Amino acid sequence: MPRFESPTFLKKMSEKHQNPPEIDMSKPSIARVYSYFLGGKDHFRVDREMANHAEGAVAGVTDLVMGNRAFVQRAVGCMAEQGIRQFLDIGSGLPTDRNVHQIAHRTAPEARVVYVDNDPMVLAHARAFLADHGTTAAINEDLTTPRKILDAEGTRQLLDLNRPVGLVLGGVLHHLHDSEEPQRLTRELCDALVPGSHIAVSHFCRPDPEEHPADAERAERLERAFLEKLGTGRWRGHDEVLGAFCGWEMLPPGLVPLDEWRPSPVGSTGPGSYRMPTRNRRLIIGGVARKS
Repeated sequence: MPRFESPTFLKKMSEKHQNPPEIDMSKPSIARVYSYFLGGKDHFRVDREMANHAEGAVAGVTDLVMGNRAFVQRAVGCMAEQGIRQFLDIGSGLPTDRNVHQIAHRTAPEARVVYVDNDPMVLAHARAFLADHGTTAAINEDLTTPRKILDAEGTRQLLDLNRPVGLVLGGVLHHLHDSEEPQRLTRELCDALVPGSHIAVSHFCRPDPEEHPADAERAERLERAFLEKLGTGRWRGHDEVLGAFCGWEMLPPGLVPLDEWRPSPVGSTGPGSYRMPTRNRRLIIGGVARKS
């Protein structure tokens, strides 16, 4: 496995947390590919090749990634306005501008956020970025083991699971294969949360081929491209994605294309204001639900 020479700030963080991580540069990473799409610097040639492969299959993959980030920002802002003061962001990815805790703190500076990821590069960056930040933590766990996430020391120290939690699953469930039973995993998380909790989900969508044949065909091409180079990436139908909300009460406007979920006013430039071009709007959907 190739050895990644960590930047200076990561080496300094290793004194506080652990040795700089070994990064496998032989295969693309979901987090690093997304960083490339978002204009970040945390990616390698193999990640750029994957991103360009997907872009070659269907133009505008960057639209999906940017639209997803904007949706998460709006969803977190909505949950904070609804009184949520604790957030569990699973599959958080590499830190960008206006992360979950930054959005939540605009409404509630006391809000607490636990970021969850299993990518060593994500964890190293997150721990450096969040150093000495008493209301946030980053833990090394995986969505496929929900109980470990809930029982992790970092989760238990920062979050009170006897109070409502905002569960954020932004663009992560579609990187689970059907054999990993994403709805079962989501159910296990949701069952552990008390009434008043919220869940935000965004997911790649395969539109109905009879209603939108061109979009359905684009979704199929993108899925092939992702599976070929990244090994994950499932474009699921609307009803299948709806199952991830575990029957909780959907907040208006329900499960819709991301740009239709409580869009920011035209011309605004704040968090969540990005609007996707028309070409790929049906290929990613999302919503927020509340546990009664």
